[in-house]
Amino acid sequence: MADGIRRFEANTSNIDPAWLSLPAGLLAAVGIFQFAPLTADTALMLAITVFCVMLWIGSPVEPWFTALICIGLIGVAFSSKLALTGFRSPATWLVVVGILIGEAAQQSGLAELVERLAHNRMSDRVLSDAVVAYRYLLVVFCFASLGLAVLIPSSLVRVLILGPILISLGDLFTERRAKVGLFLGPLFATFYGSSGVLTGSLANIIVTGLVESSGGPSISWTEWLHWLGPVMGVGRVLLVVGITYLLYRPRERDGIIAPERTERATVSADELRMFGFLLLGVVIWATDFIHGLHPLFGALAVALLAFAPRIGVVRSDAVSEADFSILFFLGAIFAIAEGLQRTGFTDLAAGQLLSYLPSDASLLVVLGFVVVVAQLLTLVMEGLAVASVLTPVLISFSTGAGVPLVPVAMIEAAALNTYFFPYQSAVLVAILGMDVVNSVELTQMSAAVAVTTLLLLIPIQISVFVVFF
Repeated sequence: MADGIRRFEANTSNIDPAWLSLPAGLLAAVGIFQFAPLTADTALMLAITVFCVMLWIGSPVEPWFTALICIGLIGVAFSSKLALTGFRSPATWLVVVGILIGEAAQQSGLAELVERLAHNRMSDRVLSDAVVAYRYLLVVFCFASLGLAVLIPSSLVRVLILGPILISLGDLFTERRAKVGLFLGPLFATFYGSSGVLTGSLANIIVTGLVESSGGPSISWTEWLHWLGPVMGVGRVLLVVGITYLLYRPRERDGIIAPERTERATVSADELRMFGFLLLGVVIWATDFIHGLHPLFGALAVALLAFAPRIGVVRSDAVSEADFSILFFLGAIFAIAEGLQRTGFTDLAAGQLLSYLPSDASLLVVLGFVVVVAQLLTLVMEGLAVASVLTPVLISFSTGAGVPLVPVAMIEAAALNTYFFPYQSAVLVAILGMDVVNSVELTQMSAAVAVTTLLLLIPIQISVFVVFF
């Protein structure tokens, strides 16, 4: 008897805690389906969502595997058309094309060129101390990433271009924590700092577009930058720099591999052509207000040129080295968002949450409540889907309550660009798909930035609106 107990304890002690998310997700899904006061379709869709979210958080299997389970469940429970709806989204294929651009940027040597330029501008004193070098590179690349948000109106494209460059820079350090910090810091800076630039985030564009199409005020690019740029742009980047430095700075000052110094950074023909292709993409993205094309087409132009015979920088067989497993994750995310919307859950949840807010509430209370509602909804659906569902509800409420719509729209967009878990955003999924950090490290970083944003920057931003509106 005692031997049996000891064997049982030994076997259970070897179980990976991540696998506990599987029975927990099943129990939660069954409980929702059986006892939630919802229609059968709504309860079933919500049950599938909760089950998959639990697996994504616990990560007992790879995210793409959970995504395939999700797509299969939705297809069996509802329809194949709903299950595959995510693969019709331009955002999904923007990520796919962006992966090709990242592969081309890396194989063309452009990432190494940026690395050489960064090395040549670092003094011998900086290169002799891993902590000083890490601090220098972190600050420079975080603010350069924010500047990139002004030029490229897609966080996904920026992340996929910066990723290979940051991976190459990370090879300067012997400690993995420094590599992770130099990778995550600038990527989070260009992602979260984009809240301060109207064209820097798709959430911003969706919210302002819905406001204008509903007859509300047209929010200009400069107006958005004026109100949100200082706090949610520059302030967020400073926050990311501080958190990244605290979490991932090197422990050993000699943990750096000093590169060979050159008199000047030579540029090869491939590097020059790839840089030119990227500039062309930037021109297409930055002029979208003229031609109205989705950012996918700018990325597509860059990828076609990079892989084209004779003028390209990489051979077509380089495609086989790219990891496209993220495609399944994105398909599942958009299928969940569409399913929750079709079954009426998102409208029900948004309406129910806003019913608790008094119609005569002050602007301070309204803005705080908008942040809470947006955060709660992003726990069960992708952030961009929340924007498309929540914004019409907020427009109707603001109009009826006599609350200024501009600060409501701006604070909603800022709140929607604040995530705790990778599954909440396609951009975080893209970062995870680069296979540099695991889901735990990414969740730790995103949660730290989210908590400090909600506790520090959001109250400051709300105070600015209350004082000046």
